[in-house]
Amino acid sequence: MLFSSILFLWIFLPAVFLGYRLLGEKYRNLFLLLASLVFYGWGEPKNINIMLVSILVNYLCGMWIEKCGSKGKKALLTFCVLLNLGILGYYKYMTPSIETLSKLFQWENFYEGVALPIGISFYTFQAISYVVDVYRGTIKAQRNLIDMGLYITFFPQLIAGPIVKYHDIEAQLKVRPLNMQETAYGVRRFIYGLAKKVLIANQMAAISDDIFGIPGEAMETPIAWIGVAAFYLQVYFDFSGYSDMAIGLGHMFGFRFMENFNYPFISRSIREFWQRWNISVFTWFREYLYFPLGGSRKGELRTNLNILIVFAATGIWHGAALNFMFWGIFWGILMIIERGWLGKYLDKPSWRIPSHIYFILMIFIGGVIFQTQNLFHTWEYLGSMFCWSNNPDLRYSDVISVWGWILGGIAIILSGPLQMMFPSLREALYREDKIYVWEIPVLILLLAACIFVLSGTAYNPFIYFRF
Repeated sequence: MLFSSILFLWIFLPAVFLGYRLLGEKYRNLFLLLASLVFYGWGEPKNINIMLVSILVNYLCGMWIEKCGSKGKKALLTFCVLLNLGILGYYKYMTPSIETLSKLFQWENFYEGVALPIGISFYTFQAISYVVDVYRGTIKAQRNLIDMGLYITFFPQLIAGPIVKYHDIEAQLKVRPLNMQETAYGVRRFIYGLAKKVLIANQMAAISDDIFGIPGEAMETPIAWIGVAAFYLQVYFDFSGYSDMAIGLGHMFGFRFMENFNYPFISRSIREFWQRWNISVFTWFREYLYFPLGGSRKGELRTNLNILIVFAATGIWHGAALNFMFWGIFWGILMIIERGWLGKYLDKPSWRIPSHIYFILMIFIGGVIFQTQNLFHTWEYLGSMFCWSNNPDLRYSDVISVWGWILGGIAIILSGPLQMMFPSLREALYREDKIYVWEIPVLILLLAACIFVLSGTAYNPFIYFRF
């Protein structure tokens, strides 16, 4: 079930919200757990079993780790983490790995493959963070199976994040505010996120898909650049829109999730970009991989190796295809270069324009590596971007309409430049204690526009569902 669907907006969400408000506090977590299982199982009921196994395994491991002596505790943690990663690896990497090996060695592939359960990357990482925190002693093991299940399955952030660490919402699982201010802010944030997704991201996705689908020999250089720009606008408004909706829904039920995006396109370096982009994933890898590897405490060479490992793992987390691994390594190398010497120049006020040009250039290259289906396509597309090519038979109107140009311009302005020029506007949009009078008709119009668009089209992808 999608947030941006008529079924969710008109039936599921109103029913769950009303039921939650009518129930007493004692039964609300159980109600939300059951609602989350219905939400997840609506599209793929057979995969509920995997989620239930994840809940039970991590629930039991958490209690065993807490009770275990110092010698057995580490072994038990290792077993639990490997079991989580094994389940994730089987469903996420087995099928593409066997297909790749079959093509490479020209084997006859008898493996039928398994479908990737939606959201498994996100809820598996949440489960791992829980058992690691129990091992570290930063939290107590959860004894209430219903509360543990709700932490893993809570529908607002179940499918595409943000990744929620248990220690951030431990207290909220027991006691949560339930008032009009929280609800009003949640509704407002949800509508803004829905508008990002439906009115902007979906339109940019159509442009990006069309352009990346053009054969290399038929590509034209300016159109290749437009394709990458449209792809980044799609990903940003898609994923940040989903995060806004998740945060808004969380507020409606009394939960507070971390912000996942902070206008990443106004960055001047890759270091700054990764502090602003998909923050929950970046902080997860830093806290549960980079620091355990030694962080920056074991010398320059080891620090650089740790950075490379973390970003390679980030790429692999997105998928088994080689382009994802190279995408991660690409960011890791840039982070090492910036940390070594380039960063001190990028941070200088006099380098403001050159540093932003460098940043845009690098993320465009990274976007091509991420979006292209194979390394040959990557090389071909980058060649179209940086070696001038002209195709008189390919017209701009073939891939982008007048409305597409208008929406693209609006998307660029709203992706950070407007908020950077008018900081008070950003503060107004994120105020939790006040909704301005002018916002009410804006929110109503945005919601109406979203419903109108959704009722007339079946094209409604969420890009991070495939991860």
